[in-house]
Amino acid sequence: MKTNQTTVKDVALKAKVSPSTVSRVISNHPKISEETRKRVLKVMDDLGYYPNAIARSLASKKTGTLGVILPNRTEDLLLNPFFPEALRGIIKGAASASYDVLLSSSTEGKSELEIVKTFIRSSKVDGIILMSSKVNDECQEYLSSIEFPFSLIGSPYDHKEKVNHVDNDNYMAAYELTTYLSMIGRKRIALIAFGATKVFKTAGISIPKDLAIASFNNSILSRYSDIPLTSVDINSFDLGYYSVDLLAKAINEGVKGRKLIIPYEIVKRQSTEGEAK
Repeated sequence: MKTNQTTVKDVALKAKVSPSTVSRVISNHPKISEETRKRVLKVMDDLGYYPNAIARSLASKKTGTLGVILPNRTEDLLLNPFFPEALRGIIKGAASASYDVLLSSSTEGKSELEIVKTFIRSSKVDGIILMSSKVNDECQEYLSSIEFPFSLIGSPYDHKEKVNHVDNDNYMAAYELTTYLSMIGRKRIALIAFGATKVFKTAGISIPKDLAIASFNNSILSRYSDIPLTSVDINSFDLGYYSVDLLAKAINEGVKGRKLIIPYEIVKRQSTEGEAK
């Protein structure tokens, strides 16, 4: 059933509560019992209902907060240099646009979609930033279906015309990096694990004399490893910063399907160039 065909009264009738109770559940009223809240939320899901009209009325009392959804992966997620740098950009962009940031927490085994729904139903945020994209992404599908403002870091696999997203031209970055390696005489090229440098060094392989190595992201690990790595700088900070800009346009102007490409740069270092003379 489509969202705009279902009303508060439909939800109330199936959940056996009053329409005002449904509204209180949506606004996270403290006097609603947990049993009633769960029953109403289940009916909302069953009916595919999201209260656009109520959302818009709530939007008149804007929260001034943006929700950021981290991928629901391992606990060492923030050790991946991309995420802290992109988050730094998001926080800077949010501050420039006079927004606060609410960072998702995947504690208690909640899925990304459950966190998104909690943010929206409890009126905690004006819009949402998704920090990763995947095939058959439930969060993107849900947010698009209820027309809730969001932006994506990365490229959507489906419905690109509906999703505001910011990304690099990853195809050209990989092509340019491979071409560079070929031009400096490297003809057999493989894609492998970040820890390879240490393994090769332990095995007595000279870098870059015997083997040239290049990487993506240009993280601090690339810059300050024992052998500084040539790397594609994808400008993680800018990806985060401009994801806020796109989201603000979605919130304030109803913009959809806007794509922004952030320039990349190949930073050449010792792992392909050798030591400076």
